[in-house]
Amino acid sequence: MPRLIADLTPLRVSPAFRRLWWGLGVSNIGTQVTVVAVGLQVYALTGSTLAVGTLGIAALVPLVALGLYGGALVDHYDRRRVSLLASSVLWLVTAAIAAQAWLDVGSVNLLYGLVALQSAAFAINNPARTSIVPRLLEPQLMPAANALQTLSMNVALTGGPLIGATLVGWGGYGIAYTLDALLFTAALWAVWRLPAVPPEQALDDGAGGAGAPPRRRVVGLGSVLDGLRYLATRPNVRTTFVVDLAAMVLAFPRVLWPAAGALYLGGGATTTGVLAAGFAVGGILASVFSGALVRVRWQGRVIVWAITSWGVCVALFGAVLVVVGPGSPDGVLWGAVVLAGVALLLAGGSDAISSVFRQSILQTATPDHMRGRLQGVFIVVVAGGPRLGEMVLGTEATWFGEGWAAVVGGLACLVVLWLVVRLQPRFWRYDAHHPEP
Repeated sequence: MPRLIADLTPLRVSPAFRRLWWGLGVSNIGTQVTVVAVGLQVYALTGSTLAVGTLGIAALVPLVALGLYGGALVDHYDRRRVSLLASSVLWLVTAAIAAQAWLDVGSVNLLYGLVALQSAAFAINNPARTSIVPRLLEPQLMPAANALQTLSMNVALTGGPLIGATLVGWGGYGIAYTLDALLFTAALWAVWRLPAVPPEQALDDGAGGAGAPPRRRVVGLGSVLDGLRYLATRPNVRTTFVVDLAAMVLAFPRVLWPAAGALYLGGGATTTGVLAAGFAVGGILASVFSGALVRVRWQGRVIVWAITSWGVCVALFGAVLVVVGPGSPDGVLWGAVVLAGVALLLAGGSDAISSVFRQSILQTATPDHMRGRLQGVFIVVVAGGPRLGEMVLGTEATWFGEGWAAVVGGLACLVVLWLVVRLQPRFWRYDAHHPEP
């Protein structure tokens, strides 16, 4: 059993990583509280689901626009300072969101603007934080560290929305947002306690070659393009992005859950919550029992099999809906709910395993002077892929129903995944003992 339980070595050997893990874990709960509370507040002000959906666009656009540039900043300045500055902006925006609630401003446009500012700061903060972690730990500990971070995120995704909804119902929006601001101070404290983390210079970064003083560079479009050109020549790192896009764009089932609860399985919003919780719990269990996985040498193969499992589970979820049919049952079809929930639980676990090793390959195979820019690409892919997936499966659902949309999406994911593996055989042979980008 000890070999199956999550490896806690990163927390033991690095006090800086331990503080960062605890601080971000606590603050992530507050972040999820705000995500739910903002959605509830917008709906209360407008009575429109479309207005709530627009929050996603308000968050996504600055995240995509600044994700790449934020990564370039991280590669040219002290990462602790960048993260501390971005974290301070995040805290101030959260305080502003709390203030508008306490003052009962009642402006949806103000909320959109504050959410956009929050997302812009996150687009800079996330590449900074994720680029710091490989400087705090040895490369062989990165899978264990990423499993621990995945665990804390899934705990926040499970508990944060419940806490947020409860606080809004009990005391109003101001209390929920204030709790987020208080919890976020844990992240600020953790980043403040970090040592300086200046980016390492490439051997050819200085005018005189290795050993020469590095020349000062302007962080602009050229720096961003340098990162993209580097990615284009590194097949293993590039493939981690491609296979994740195949999984998220073709087979991300979240958009189908409300219809599954209302039209197929019965129970409405309650069943939708059960499906969402099942997905999150799968990620938690995969992280808790990740002790054996973090010692895997052939990490590319683990990613391929994890995404294969993802596609199969999403297709099985769809098959349950196809068999049940859209009958709008009066009661809950518990047998079908259990089957659908188990399929999503396994899908969530598969996604967590894939995420751990994709992040590990990126952090260990990428040189430090490019790590921030590729982390910027990573956050754009992670944020944009599911949004595109919701659009794709939502469109397919209007064509031939939610069940078949999930079945087709899962099977399409499998086809594209194995086609990519065939075209990029080096990814299948990726060796964690000799990481090559």
